[in-house]
Amino acid sequence: MSYRELRHGMLRIALLLAAALTPGQARATVEYGVSLAHPSEHLFHVTMTIPDVHGELILEMPAWNALYQIRDFSSRIQQLTVQCGRQSLAVEKVAKGTWRSHAEGTVTVRYAIFWDSPGPFSSQLNNEHAFLNPAMVFLYVPTRRAEDVSLSLADLPTGWRIATALAAPEPANAAASFTAPSYDAFADAPLEVGTFAEFRVPNITPPIRVAVDGDNWRQSEVESVLRKIAAYQLQLMNGAPFDRYLFILHIGKGAAGAGGGMEHSFGAAISTASGPQLAAVAAHEFFHLWNVKRIRPASLEPVDYGKEQYTRALWFAEGVTSTYGSYTLVRSGMWSKQDFYSDLAEQITELESRPANRWQSAEQSSLDAWLEKYPYYNGPDFSVSYYTKGQVLGVLLDILIRDRSNDERSLDDVLRKMNDDFAKKNQPYRDSLDVRLTAESVSGGSFEDFFRRYVAAAEPLPYAEILGKAGLLLEKREITRAELGFTVERDLSGKAVVRAVVPGSPPEHSGLRAGDEVESFNGEPVPRRLDGWIRSRRPGEVLRLEIRRDGQPSDLSFALGGKTEDFFVVDEDAQASPKAKAIREGLLHGTPVAAAAVP
Repeated sequence: MSYRELRHGMLRIALLLAAALTPGQARATVEYGVSLAHPSEHLFHVTMTIPDVHGELILEMPAWNALYQIRDFSSRIQQLTVQCGRQSLAVEKVAKGTWRSHAEGTVTVRYAIFWDSPGPFSSQLNNEHAFLNPAMVFLYVPTRRAEDVSLSLADLPTGWRIATALAAPEPANAAASFTAPSYDAFADAPLEVGTFAEFRVPNITPPIRVAVDGDNWRQSEVESVLRKIAAYQLQLMNGAPFDRYLFILHIGKGAAGAGGGMEHSFGAAISTASGPQLAAVAAHEFFHLWNVKRIRPASLEPVDYGKEQYTRALWFAEGVTSTYGSYTLVRSGMWSKQDFYSDLAEQITELESRPANRWQSAEQSSLDAWLEKYPYYNGPDFSVSYYTKGQVLGVLLDILIRDRSNDERSLDDVLRKMNDDFAKKNQPYRDSLDVRLTAESVSGGSFEDFFRRYVAAAEPLPYAEILGKAGLLLEKREITRAELGFTVERDLSGKAVVRAVVPGSPPEHSGLRAGDEVESFNGEPVPRRLDGWIRSRRPGEVLRLEIRRDGQPSDLSFALGGKTEDFFVVDEDAQASPKAKAIREGLLHGTPVAAAAVP
């Protein structure tokens, strides 16, 4: 039997054991302890105590988490030892993330793991704070993933506190010990440790806590944004699927150039350059409470931490979540309707500017998510984003459902029905198939042709035809946009490194070279998505870069170049029929439960 077959056999056993457990049965507890002593060394010192070991013991480190990328967290582990009582045991490394030993009784595993990478998709320990994504720090026993987990933290610097959605004694922010019902639940609950600010989102039940590390933010602004998002989405989905929730926010200096958000079952971790950028990310991540974390595609169940886990459903799980991010902002009053139209037009422009849109379907883009760690794959000739294509497909599908039902049914009803039929019954859905069947059940008509042509295949999307059913016009125009003139990629530590500089471009003339580390754009953290950043700039604007070359800091500046390209504009059709106008109003305000904006 190969090692891979052995590992998958152990995973199947673990799942069978989990299914066999009844509430009355005793559950063993795997205990983790982590020391934060000497944070400047960026080493989490981990102790793992495993009871009731009899014979062979397999230890594994997840190869991926948060991002759909194999990142091999085991490469960061140092000095792993295994003991049973006072006896040191032989331990053999049998694969890049797997160790094997043999014992009888309670086993203690010790190791150190290095992390100093900012952002919600990594972990970090330094003199400012600690942020832990547990799957990136803690080993697990494959056959015992279903067992209870406990975690204790020690050697916190003076004044540091802990914020996490894990269960803990009261008061939660003062506790240094936590529990979870399984390794998977443990892995899904990050921790922020430091001198963060903490408060509750007002007038929301169940309680939503917020922990903020950073600067360039105002509590009243953050409270207002998060309250509007939570109030609207909880109303939309007929109540909360949680009894507690935690936003961990890294804002300004805390974002450290690693912007974005990561959803969790009882919280979200978000990094933004400033408070005003929070709304769009938070609206997306909060809706993941339902779509992805509970309305979950079967292809992502159970989680396999050891290898790529392929799914055709990310266009819906992520892309339609972006649809509801934009719906939330306009329906809660944080966006004007023109903001909504502009955002939709921007997504269409992005799709149509990429040659890959002619051949890569939404489902194929979902399957190929694991290629996103390769910078060339993200180029316009190689891929389209399942976020972008899925967001547009969500709007088009919503319009068609409303059109067929005389605006009595919508995509809102599809999400609510999937929540009832799958999430509340703890059942995963069958990727695109159950999305289509639910849409057909809600609308009373077939969507087989739509899904075959536009989801499974890459036929040109009929934007104008479908938008017209909502009283919207789509116009193509020409514009001269700013051009960056160089590309960057992030290394394993999260640093932005210049990959290539366009010959003869302004950045080349300024002295920028491949291999330079870029530390800031105009004094701000390097944007995570440069394509979005450059679209908001004009040719001739000056870009100031702080770079580091061979360890030496330097400043460069140059005027952005320009290129002519097509872009799209979405606007209202003054001649639209009453039915189309009603559908348009439904998109903007939601129906039937979300007719009013949240104040």
